[in-house]
Amino acid sequence: MTERHATPEAPQVTVRGEGRLEVDPEVARIWVTVTARGPDRQTALTDLTRRNAQVLDLVKGQGPAVEKVETGSLSIAPETARKGRGERVHAYRGRVRISAELSDFTVLGELVTRLADLEQTAVEGPWWGLRPASPVYAEARRLAVTEAVQRARAYAEALGTSLASLLELSDAGLGEPSFAGRAAFGAEMVGYAAGAPDGPPPLDLEPQRQTVTAGVVARFTMAPPAL
Repeated sequence: MTERHATPEAPQVTVRGEGRLEVDPEVARIWVTVTARGPDRQTALTDLTRRNAQVLDLVKGQGPAVEKVETGSLSIAPETARKGRGERVHAYRGRVRISAELSDFTVLGELVTRLADLEQTAVEGPWWGLRPASPVYAEARRLAVTEAVQRARAYAEALGTSLASLLELSDAGLGEPSFAGRAAFGAEMVGYAAGAPDGPPPLDLEPQRQTVTAGVVARFTMAPPAL
C-alpha cells in the first residue's frame, strides 16, 4: 500500500492520544515458603511434606476465593560442616514455595495471618494486579483513540477546517500493572513462629489501586484550510 504524502489539497495532522485509568485490583497473589530441617533426609522430608499439606489445605479451603494454586519450587539439601580435612553432613534442610492467586479480598487478611502463624512458614505479598484479559485495558485504549480524534479535530478547527479521513492508527504502548503492588509487611520475606492456639487477629490489608495507561499515534487528512 502506497503511503499518502501530505499535499496542499490534502494536508495531514499527526497526533498522540493517551488513556489513563485508576481502578481497583482484580486479583492478589501471595507466596508461601515452607521449610523443614532434620538430622537426616527422611525426617526433613517428612516434616516438609506435613507442613506443605497444611498450607495447601488452608489455601484450598478458601474455596472459589482462590483462583489458582501452584507449587513454584522444591529443594532438599544437606548441610555440611568441616571435620578434620573432610566434610560431614550434620543436617538436611528442605524448602517448598507455593503461590496462590485470590480474587476475593475479604478472606485475604485472615488467610495470610493463618498461613504466617504456621510452623516454619514465611509469607510474601500480597501483589495486587489485573487479569491479563481485563476489560480495563480495552477501555484505556478506547480512551486513547477518543483523545487522539479530539486532539486532531481541535487542530483542524483551529485552522478553520475539519478532518477528512484517517490514514494511520498505531499503538504507542500500554502500561499494564502486573502484581506491582505489595503490602508493607511483604517488603522482605518474613518468617513467623507458631502462635497461640486461637491465633493472631487477621491483618487488615487495603487493596492498592492500579494505574493502566494506553497510547496511540493517529494520522489524519484535513480538508484544505482557507489561510
